[in-house]
Amino acid sequence: MSWERGVFAALAIPQGCRLLDLCCGGGFFDYHFYSSRASQIVAVDFDLKAIAHAEEHFKAPNIQFVCADIRTHMPLGDFDTIIWNAAIEHFTQAEIASLLQMVRARMRRGGILTGYTIVERDTGKAHPDHEYEFKSKDDLAAVLRPFFSNVTILETKWKDQFEERENLYFFASDGPLPIRAP
Repeated sequence: MSWERGVFAALAIPQGCRLLDLCCGGGFFDYHFYSSRASQIVAVDFDLKAIAHAEEHFKAPNIQFVCADIRTHMPLGDFDTIIWNAAIEHFTQAEIASLLQMVRARMRRGGILTGYTIVERDTGKAHPDHEYEFKSKDDLAAVLRPFFSNVTILETKWKDQFEERENLYFFASDGPLPIRAP
């Protein structure tokens, strides 16, 4: 399933683009999925240990790892692609709205926001450290549409012996999207 996240994000990365990866974690996706396409990547996470791991194991000339809390210190610049994978759910609804405003301010004309999150289970939140898990594709779309004129959300479902989950992959822009949901 983790490879799925990298493949869907790569659809929104045009060759030679400038990319901002929000909440990048240990840098795996930046190195393996994004660095061969993007000319420059600014990858940010608030976890100093994650950034140290990224710098040790996933360093590349076009990747800059930054330790910062995006709520207060989102990197400045103009980006073609902004990726927010497996992290939007770690913020409150008010923080998400504020962060989406900051994302918009950092996107080049026609830029794309892409990301991944999970759907809240019928039994409640999948993880106690999640502030807000989306109830459905429509719930996520309702959060993105005030900020972007074009929104597409794809849904996948996974079930194995350990876990059952519903994943949402989103693409949002005022320009064309790399994929449209059926």
